[in-house]
Amino acid sequence: MSLRNELVKICKKVYANKFVAAYDGNLSVRTNTNTILITRSSVCKGEVTGDDILEIDLNGKLIQGEGKISTETKLHLVVYSRRPEVNSVIHCHPIYSTALAVHGEGLTKHVLPEVLLTLGKVPLCSYGTPSTDELTKTLEPYIDYSWAFFLRNHGAVTIGKSLDDAFYKMEKLEHTSQIIFLARMLGGETELSIEKVQELLAISKNTYSIEQDIRNIF
Repeated sequence: MSLRNELVKICKKVYANKFVAAYDGNLSVRTNTNTILITRSSVCKGEVTGDDILEIDLNGKLIQGEGKISTETKLHLVVYSRRPEVNSVIHCHPIYSTALAVHGEGLTKHVLPEVLLTLGKVPLCSYGTPSTDELTKTLEPYIDYSWAFFLRNHGAVTIGKSLDDAFYKMEKLEHTSQIIFLARMLGGETELSIEKVQELLAISKNTYSIEQDIRNIF
């Protein structure tokens, strides 16, 4: 399957999972020639076709395709410029994750072991007006090591080494946010102790082949 078709497939999965509504969100992937395939502006992710995917360079200049470049392309480009290991960026408005972002909090407590290993801490970025440089600057404190971000009063972003990786991080992020929401209805979540976090980190590299940047843990 071509990279363009893979992006179309992930767009439809994002919509089917209700991570976006109407024309919300934007998804991108880096090609092997270091260009970017990204969804055009004002297209429902559940109805995306190959013709709705634009190819741009790392400066945001259109190379191929028809349609308006998303106003939030800057957010994608700043990630690619800072993280050479990242090959996909997904920005959505998943309900539970966005609810936490609107409430004004990230997922910074370690509650679920698998989330600690795959996402680490999920910071809350300060509010930035969409489509402006202000929005991209809100990622600045965390961009070098985080894999997921809450955008205050806006939504969520996940990044990954592949399209599937970025999508599954978004799926895990929303699943976790829903668990936290429900746990609080039952009285609150129980945080893992520092000792248990350290124990998990000690075995994660050898057992799970996962190694998190320490800045994304503590």
